[in-house]
Amino acid sequence: MTIAAPPGLVLVVEDEPAIADLVRLYLTRDGFGVHLERDGEAGLAAARRLRPVACVLDIALPGLAGTEICRTLRADGDWTPVIFLTARDDEVDRVVGLELGADDYVTKPFSPRELLARLRAVLRRTAGTPAGQPRTLGAVTLDPGRRTVTAAGTAVQLTSTEFDLLAHLMARPGRVFTREELLAGVWGYAAHAGTRTVDVHVAQVRAKLGPASVIRTHRGVGYAADA
Repeated sequence: MTIAAPPGLVLVVEDEPAIADLVRLYLTRDGFGVHLERDGEAGLAAARRLRPVACVLDIALPGLAGTEICRTLRADGDWTPVIFLTARDDEVDRVVGLELGADDYVTKPFSPRELLARLRAVLRRTAGTPAGQPRTLGAVTLDPGRRTVTAAGTAVQLTSTEFDLLAHLMARPGRVFTREELLAGVWGYAAHAGTRTVDVHVAQVRAKLGPASVIRTHRGVGYAADA
């Protein structure tokens, strides 16, 4: 059974024509509208003008790197989901991208079906309205319906992935989740994708919550939410 893709326009910024055309073909087949740009400056302008449901950004772009597009959008308060495409099998590039607020990344060469699966997973998390009442743990309150978080009474801006990570942990306070369990439960894919993704997102959520953070590290095991 095929899961219908959420409707909407996806911005793809990729300067390699063959890859750009392949991504556009698969996204279009899956029901998405696609707007394609070849360089970073045009991509940033399109993101601001078109307000896509998601952005698929190559990291190495002419004019303006994909990481700079993401950095600028986040600085503007734009939390549109971002997935990076990168030919660099370099952990530093991936970590930097995640630290800037990207929701996921795919390393070239990649399977178009994998990219679609990652994109659909991010959009489901963004568009979904989880059932349940607001949860409070320590000084942190998370509202699943409104997808809002406050820490010590102050609103906290989280990406969709950061929100879902915190929600997953707060749903079972005190329960220690391994990194593999978090990858499966929040990102929706297996541990071969690399557990470093979890560590970076946990660090980002902690930094945004500040002294009110409720995420605890259990060395050698994983993470838990606890007051």
